[in-house]
Amino acid sequence: MKKLLAACLLLASSAAQGATTPHYGSMATASLGLDAPLNGSIPFPAAEAWNVDISKKPVDPRSDAIIKSIGLDVGLHPDFGAGTYAGAIIGIPYYVVSSSQQSVPIHFTAYGDESDKGPYPIPPNVRIEGYKPSGKSFGGDRHVLVIDKDTNRLYEMDRAFMRTDGGWNCDSGAVFHLDSTNVRPTEKPGWTSADAAGLPIFPGLVRYDEAVTAGIIRHAIRLTVEQTRRAYVAPANHYASDNTSPSLPPMGARIRLKASYKIPASFSPETKAILTALKTYGFMVADNGSNWYLSGAPDNRWNNDHLVGELSQVKGSNFEVVKMVGIVVGK
Repeated sequence: MKKLLAACLLLASSAAQGATTPHYGSMATASLGLDAPLNGSIPFPAAEAWNVDISKKPVDPRSDAIIKSIGLDVGLHPDFGAGTYAGAIIGIPYYVVSSSQQSVPIHFTAYGDESDKGPYPIPPNVRIEGYKPSGKSFGGDRHVLVIDKDTNRLYEMDRAFMRTDGGWNCDSGAVFHLDSTNVRPTEKPGWTSADAAGLPIFPGLVRYDEAVTAGIIRHAIRLTVEQTRRAYVAPANHYASDNTSPSLPPMGARIRLKASYKIPASFSPETKAILTALKTYGFMVADNGSNWYLSGAPDNRWNNDHLVGELSQVKGSNFEVVKMVGIVVGK
């Protein structure tokens, strides 16, 4: 009886560990559907920039000036959550499909020469960022994110509109290889993507299945700031500013929560998971937007009061910029 009980406990322990065991560079364990749990799948290999521990890297000489430009006394704000805000779903949704998903034609309306040509496997019931359950006009940047779990490919579109023939019009589109550190083999220097920094969006989203279900986030988090520099640093590949001031963050800058910051014991598990990730992997500056807004996927299980009330207590002064090497400055 004791042996049987021990065996059951071992199996239970193994199952629990399996639920959170990371599978880098493979989306095979992901479930299918809208905002589906990844079940341990992590985009890109462990050595790719999004997944690298930057907690011990040196501080950039311009850190103080850059943090000041974003706001020393401004608190963090989750740009995701449960329910709606101003009628729109809060966050950037995504959709997981299999290789059997039919691909449809894509027409680019703005940055076709910097986009990866279609077709893309976009399901007709995909959720567009800014979706309003009321059926009224959309808000936001109308991003569409689709992951093919079988081919390990991520398809992202910006300002996306579905056509009557089932295809799509969008400003730009990019295809990322989630099983490689060469994340976008087609990319040329200066190309944009569905994000202003030329980065993928999906890998930087905070998701409920990792922050709450698993209790750990193993990647950098996407950040927006109001003013960026006319420059970028790898892995970013594009800038979206005319301001050349070195006191502003370039696209792709890594910003981490200082090791000296003590995460309050009273904070919720999801907030603790987010702040721990910000100490370990930090932020990745990815777009122009509101200062200190971190991106995530919508989920009706989020506790908005916890997220907003707790994250707002963490100020810009608690952060520092990781040393940047190889900044590409626009002319």
